[in-house]
Amino acid sequence: MAKLSPWVRRAGDRPVLPEDTEADPDYRFTLANERTFLAWMRTALGLLAGAVALVHVAGNNHATTTQRTLAVVLACLGILVCVTSIRRWQAVQAAMRRGEDLPRSHQPVLLGVAVGLVGAAVVILLLHAGGKL
Repeated sequence: MAKLSPWVRRAGDRPVLPEDTEADPDYRFTLANERTFLAWMRTALGLLAGAVALVHVAGNNHATTTQRTLAVVLACLGILVCVTSIRRWQAVQAAMRRGEDLPRSHQPVLLGVAVGLVGAAVVILLLHAGGKL
């Protein structure tokens, strides 16, 4: 008799593991999870680059309080994205190993709102300051 895989498959259903069992998921899912993680890392790097650019464009000693504040907000957002994406990658990998549904994430919505708020603040400050931050 052929040895059965620990993954029990049913037509049109996700893989189901016997209780308290972990197995390596299909490598394609693991690699897709890793690509998603790397995309979040690129986003974090972009936020950090924006923070550096805000201060660097004006010159480190001549940056206004507004520029420094926006730079700090962007840097903190970049750090937050970095930390939460590591935790997300681990949670998704663990769920795949257990054959569970993937955990929900509010990260995309929160990041979108945060970047939108920073963008709105920049627009308001540009209009208010006559084009000079």
